[in-house]
Amino acid sequence: MENKMKIQFETAEDVKTFVKAATECDFDIDVIYNRMVVDAKSILGVFSLGLSNCLTVAYADRNDKFENILGKYAVA
Repeated sequence: MENKMKIQFETAEDVKTFVKAATECDFDIDVIYNRMVVDAKSILGVFSLGLSNCLTVAYADRNDKFENILGKYAVA
């Protein structure tokens, strides 16, 4: 995985939007919190990491639509 971004969700709807965008990508996307790594295409997996936590998204390829969605949740 070469691209990484730190994100944080505020609502359950944010998670749904993120997972929907991830499922439209034809490459692997991981969401990481501490030592836990889940598939970004798994809504239950992403929810299990918690809404209030700062998460790291790691992905191997580029997709403009997905990266625009990521930008909405980016943490400085």
